[in-house]
Amino acid sequence: MSTAVDDDLWSAIGDPTRRRMLDLLLGEGSGTATSLSVRLPVTRQAVAKHLAVLDRVGLVHAATAGREKHYRVDEVRLARAAAQLEAVGSTWDSRLRRIKRLAESIEQQQETQNEQ
Repeated sequence: MSTAVDDDLWSAIGDPTRRRMLDLLLGEGSGTATSLSVRLPVTRQAVAKHLAVLDRVGLVHAATAGREKHYRVDEVRLARAAAQLEAVGSTWDSRLRRIKRLAESIEQQQETQNEQ
């Protein structure tokens, strides 16, 4: 199965603060920029910018309640991201196995030549 890799998605997930935000939102069910900023070493404004990035790639969705936006993780989108990561990991595992076989073959040829 081939899963296309979404570079914007992985760029968003690549930031450790955004990954921590996703963890917090998954654990709590939802959160606001204010509630997240209390638990993170960044300002509320920085949290709001990070949430905008996550929203743009579809990992979170906001619902306005009064003056605050409440963010929830889109678990379907997160599952697709996990599937992409699994596909990339499988591809690299396959490549590394081929490299290992090639290196072992070269090593064996060199050993055979040295014995002669």
